[in-house]
Amino acid sequence: MNGTSSADAATAAAPSPWEDLVTTALLGTDRRPAAYGGSGREAPLALLDEAAMATVRRRAGLRPARAARRPEPAPEDPRPALPGAAARRLATLLADRSAGSGSGRRGSSPDLMELLPQWLATANARGYAAPPQALPALLDAARGRTDLRPAALAFAGPRALWLARLNADWRFALRAAPGGGARLPDLGDTEAVRRLWREGLFAERVALLGALRAGTPARARELLASTWAAERAEDRLMFLDSLRAGLSAADEPFLERALDDRGRTVRATAAELLSALPASALAARMAVRAAACVALDRTRSAPGIVIEPPLECDSGMERDGVVAIPPAGRGERSWWLGQLVESAPLGSWPGRLGGRTAQEIVALPVSDGWQGELHAAWCRAAVRQRDAAWSRALLGSPSAPEAGGPGAVSLAERAKLLAALDSAERAGWVAGFIATHGLSEAFQLLGVCAVPWAAPLGRAVVDALNIARDAGSYPWSFSGVMGLAERCLDPAETVRLEGLLAIPDEPDDAAPGAGGYWAEAFQRLMTTLRLRAQMAEELAPPHGGPPAQPPEAAA
Repeated sequence: MNGTSSADAATAAAPSPWEDLVTTALLGTDRRPAAYGGSGREAPLALLDEAAMATVRRRAGLRPARAARRPEPAPEDPRPALPGAAARRLATLLADRSAGSGSGRRGSSPDLMELLPQWLATANARGYAAPPQALPALLDAARGRTDLRPAALAFAGPRALWLARLNADWRFALRAAPGGGARLPDLGDTEAVRRLWREGLFAERVALLGALRAGTPARARELLASTWAAERAEDRLMFLDSLRAGLSAADEPFLERALDDRGRTVRATAAELLSALPASALAARMAVRAAACVALDRTRSAPGIVIEPPLECDSGMERDGVVAIPPAGRGERSWWLGQLVESAPLGSWPGRLGGRTAQEIVALPVSDGWQGELHAAWCRAAVRQRDAAWSRALLGSPSAPEAGGPGAVSLAERAKLLAALDSAERAGWVAGFIATHGLSEAFQLLGVCAVPWAAPLGRAVVDALNIARDAGSYPWSFSGVMGLAERCLDPAETVRLEGLLAIPDEPDDAAPGAGGYWAEAFQRLMTTLRLRAQMAEELAPPHGGPPAQPPEAAA
């Protein structure tokens, strides 16, 4: 018995034929002569022959695996199919992978991939379903460009998630879907909802909370409150963030309790949400604190504002979301002041500052160099509270000599303030800005304007481009604005562009060849606008049905 055991052990310890082949290949047939060679071929070739046969033997010797579960059928997409011309256009847009040259010169041909976002937005607005055969290319395009993903996934519909579960390259679609594409129970089934909330994965619970918040905000809040104390800090933060959708005064009691949370970021988020409710108790507390720091200067003949920033950040301020330690380079008192002012209701300032309007308050001089800090905090408050009157006042006149706006209102802050205005006023303000300051500082502002640009804004952009051409500079100095114009100008502007296609006489101080480059750029712009008009016609509802309006979107 012992001998048999020893033999078995020796057999088990011996290398397998495949391992022997691998060892010979690694060492070389010169150092390890092969134990075969009946084929009469040289040792290296004989080794490869043996490896090929061993591979076939290994594959043939595999036991058949259990049959995998067949995937569920793809869900139906009830939306109407694309018109034939639009489907062909989509295939062309998805097949284009041109990225332009690295030299800055783009030629006169339209960049089709840059037209895909607008095509998708129009197709979504008109309620069409994606052709099944286009889904792989559509998902590939969205994988490479994050800016395409929301519109591409909306157009792809429920089949995008079905495909994403079958192909790891498209898993981004699951991550982009609420709750990572989690399947939710019928929201009317109270027991199933409670069971998923208690037992589900984190992504499923986030998705459930978001779905409930969209339809019945109070029910979502009650579900969250039922397990709030037992949740992890990082989970509480994500759950709390879901309350942004449909935020209302009914959420205040829950958020007020969250101000005592043991997690600092949770407290800060609760305070931010409460400060977006101008009638909340936190907003009232912040108004009292801010009013103690900002007052009318009654010691001078001309009215003005005097600032006395906080001397300390007490525990009450910290509970209400004020961060005590400033970032590097910021003074403590100015840091605290900014947080108090941005969290105070903007409606409290007229009563504090002599009954003045927002425009009159912003025009007041501020003592001791505090104007920049004060106006910047008011900007953040106006954006958070979406207050059009204050946004309008802080924007100032678009034709003001200073392009940066009143005080320290930068172009980036102005772009955020513009979002509080309606689309027509926004476009008119940016058109006035371009007429005064040109295009060099207008790129950020153009990016928040509704598409297609309103007629006054479109005219202002075309006129400014014409002025830049006459100045003799190269068009790629304005490549960003030119790219926006191709996507955002109303195709009706092509009539005004025809006069810009000719190559003008170049002044002596012009850049060499600039006139020809400008003519090429305007040709590309006009060709792109005509193509966009054709795309819109192809997406029009068949049989003369009422066309849906293109979506009002930012560039």
